[in-house]
Amino acid sequence: MSRVSTAEISRTQPTLVLAVTVLILYFARDLLIPLTFALTLSFLLAPAVSRLERRRVPRVLAVALTCIVTFIGIFSVGYVVSRQLLNVANDLPAYRLNIQRKMATVHSPAEQSLEKAFNAVEGISGDITTTAPPSGLQQPPTQVQPVRVIDPDRSQLQANADLLMRFLRPIGTVGVVIVFSIYLLMKREELRHRILLLAGMGRINLMTQALQEAATRISQYLLFQLAVNAAYGILFGGGLYLIGVPDATLWGALAGILRIVPYVGTATSLALPLIVSVAISTTWWPPILILCLFLALELTATNFVEPWLYSTRTGISSLALLAMAIFWALLWGWPGLILSTPLTVCIVVIGRHVPQLSFLHTLLGTDAELSAEALFYERLLAMDQHEARAVANRFLEGKPLVELYDSVLIPALALVEQDRHQGNLDDKRSDFFFLTIGEIVAELTDYHQKQPADISPAAPKRISRQIENDFAVVCISVSDQADELTTLMLGQLMERASHPTLLLSAASVAGEILDSLAAEPTTVVFISALPPFAFSQARAICQRVRSHLPNNRIIVGLWNSPNDPDQTPEQLIERFGSGKPNTIVTSLAQALQQVTHWHLQQSGQFMRF
Repeated sequence: MSRVSTAEISRTQPTLVLAVTVLILYFARDLLIPLTFALTLSFLLAPAVSRLERRRVPRVLAVALTCIVTFIGIFSVGYVVSRQLLNVANDLPAYRLNIQRKMATVHSPAEQSLEKAFNAVEGISGDITTTAPPSGLQQPPTQVQPVRVIDPDRSQLQANADLLMRFLRPIGTVGVVIVFSIYLLMKREELRHRILLLAGMGRINLMTQALQEAATRISQYLLFQLAVNAAYGILFGGGLYLIGVPDATLWGALAGILRIVPYVGTATSLALPLIVSVAISTTWWPPILILCLFLALELTATNFVEPWLYSTRTGISSLALLAMAIFWALLWGWPGLILSTPLTVCIVVIGRHVPQLSFLHTLLGTDAELSAEALFYERLLAMDQHEARAVANRFLEGKPLVELYDSVLIPALALVEQDRHQGNLDDKRSDFFFLTIGEIVAELTDYHQKQPADISPAAPKRISRQIENDFAVVCISVSDQADELTTLMLGQLMERASHPTLLLSAASVAGEILDSLAAEPTTVVFISALPPFAFSQARAICQRVRSHLPNNRIIVGLWNSPNDPDQTPEQLIERFGSGKPNTIVTSLAQALQQVTHWHLQQSGQFMRF
């Protein structure tokens, strides 16, 4: 019982930690939001401070200069933009008549008739409710409303206090962010040391890599976001100027600033100049052109520029960015929306380096694609032969055939064998696997790799002339259909390398055949086995072949077998006992290399491999 309970606790521990963390983030948001803003700002400013320090500027002076320049720039831009926005808001009422005329042109005659009908119904309803009741009926008694005496001085004082708090709260938050940012820039080594001490001595390497990766990714993201937003604002403002929208510089700067707030800020940056254009223009063409300009810039930025710049540097998928933006907005409001990407970067880095939370990296990271062999296997599990062939064809584009066999087909066969022996795969699906892979291998018999234009075909022809047709290869499959398919791939590759090849099964290897091969000492015998369930049979066949062919070269192919660091190739050969093979290979590429090497040695040619 204790073991079961311990295992259950270990499985549920990451979920409990995640739930507790979310609760802390929610209830401590008043403290954590300024701290997170300060941490993000310190990531943005840290490269500039480090560059000044490398030029022998004292840290205090470097931090002071960087912060002063940054905050003056932020406050100046904010002041100028806010003043211009107030001026535009004051000018909008002057265009009220033009806006009403534009709205009137939008309504169709049917809509106007419907509006008149609604107005008539409302008028009749008003007449009915205001008509006096008949004399014979009594009116229901009216309820007496209590009288409340409100002190005008106290009401005015409370309103002033509320207004003052509305201004003091953001000012206080900005002050906290400034103080935290300066402290983090001044004491960043101390903060890193405290985190390492909390992690423990045994995790210093892990935490150092995590902190370094998070800092690098967030800094790169912020710098690239600053560059993209600035370019977006310049292009948007320039387009508005060409369209003829007044204050185009203001709208361009505002578009670049508001893109810091994902999704909401982008929509706001479009709405403001669109409203102004509708108010001042006499036709609908300027608003339509503004909408087209916005769509062109936004589609280009979101579908091409930002995925190219952000995904590889943040390590977050596009879908995860959208989902986490919603999550942080629900948790922290608009500050969470602004900070969603840096916070998600930290989560992905934690999932990458903490094994218990690796599911976070799988859910949010960009490395969530299945490998070619896993995707090929998954499609065959779904009995989707067309898509499985497409996976193999996409992988094979511009690559040698042996790479497809070693990297996709043989690993997929190993997964089939593992699931089949464990009882997780029925006979119908396993037969479908073997049939499909056999058809693919047969269709690739005449495959020719596309060579780059700058590679001369003379070298392959020279090598093929060196390989004569008297160096034969006999390939023996150990047991089941998976071994037969790997033997079929091996024989196909040997034939393409101009080696006469004979394919045999273990049951067909009789003593007479082996005795006839003894008269041909140059013939290479290949024993093909697909682990993990074929080693004992390969060992038995190897001993039998060696007893009949003491002078022939024997190779055992243990395909897709992982390399054991505790066991050398010599020790693995010793496990075969009296029937030791000459060598053991784990891939078809190694097999081709070894056989070609032996043949060139025999023919007096030497080649470096």
